[in-house]
Amino acid sequence: MLLFKRIDWLKALTTVLMAAVGIIFLLPFVWMVSASLKPETEVFNYPVEWIPTSWRAGFNYSSVWFGQANFGLYYWNSVKVALLTTGLSVLVSSMAAYGFTKIRFKGRNGMFLLVLATYMIPVEATLVPLFILFRLLGLYDTHTGLVLLGGFSVLGTFLLRQFFASVSDEFIESAQIDGAGHIRIFASIMLPLARPAIATYAILRFIWTWNDFQTPFIFLSDKARFTLQLGMNAFADRNGAFYSLIMAASVSAIVPLLIVFILGQKHVIEGISVGGVKG
Repeated sequence: MLLFKRIDWLKALTTVLMAAVGIIFLLPFVWMVSASLKPETEVFNYPVEWIPTSWRAGFNYSSVWFGQANFGLYYWNSVKVALLTTGLSVLVSSMAAYGFTKIRFKGRNGMFLLVLATYMIPVEATLVPLFILFRLLGLYDTHTGLVLLGGFSVLGTFLLRQFFASVSDEFIESAQIDGAGHIRIFASIMLPLARPAIATYAILRFIWTWNDFQTPFIFLSDKARFTLQLGMNAFADRNGAFYSLIMAASVSAIVPLLIVFILGQKHVIEGISVGGVKG
């Protein structure tokens, strides 16, 4: 009985410590939200006023969204690029993963190792050749170019391949006996089974694309096509002395990431649960 009580106390202590660590990690975000609701003169009050004594949220957020910063345009550009990139990357990576796991052809493993080997090449080493290629193809300074750059992912192919490999080949064989081809098997069997893995990768891909600064910075020059990260950089340069406005813009930029995570976390947790049961 004493042993069980000791284990319970240990779990309780661990839970309290993890909760404390979680609160510490959340404090910068809470301060950012708080600062976005305050007048500029109260942002750096000490001690910190977590709950504003005077509210100026309407002015701060309206200045960001309806001021001269084109924040709404940058926001739309990022939403468009992130959604299209995520959709294309999920489709290409899942098709490649299916081909590398469920379609038998000569040199399959060697080709997959070759694909993995490209992941060791630093992104910076490919920027100049890609820049020259996209200039020649007329894709420079276009959202189409950004989508194509992020639509092919070695990591996404690897992650989804690992999940597809865990699916029994009996599903494929049964479908083939019924006369289904690879397209029908992929769309009707593999994609539904891989929903947790696809949701996990889609969330990661969306976050990576949304937060990407380097690629748009190099491949975009027209301000009308800037994504939110470039727009935030320009906004910070223009309003660097007004931290309440910068925090309001930062909170607005984080909202889509929270929405995507909230919508997708159910599938991610489902995937973890299924993996735990299989293990």
